[in-house]
Amino acid sequence: MDFSDYQAQAHTTAVYPAEDAVTYTTLGLVGEAGEIANKVKKAIRDDGGQMSAERRAAVLDELGDVLWYAAELCTVLGADLGEVAAANVAKLRSRQARGAIHGDGDRR
Repeated sequence: MDFSDYQAQAHTTAVYPAEDAVTYTTLGLVGEAGEIANKVKKAIRDDGGQMSAERRAAVLDELGDVLWYAAELCTVLGADLGEVAAANVAKLRSRQARGAIHGDGDRR
């Protein structure tokens, strides 16, 4: 499945207030990312940093939720998730070619 197809299919499951769509999808995105961070934190605390099969499955499940919210935020903003993904890879390749992968700032 490509990103654009995923975005279209994911949108058919969307239920949230249209007047708060940007806020709702943004908060959902960071909330789900926080759930991933918490699961990884617990792997460090409880399992010496090792990712058990159960915890890995839980992280992947949350990662799917992150993807859903990212796709929905793209939809709300009138953007295509596939184009956003392609632009991101192009940005990273440019940074790599210029030796600017490391460092700070959006405009490296």
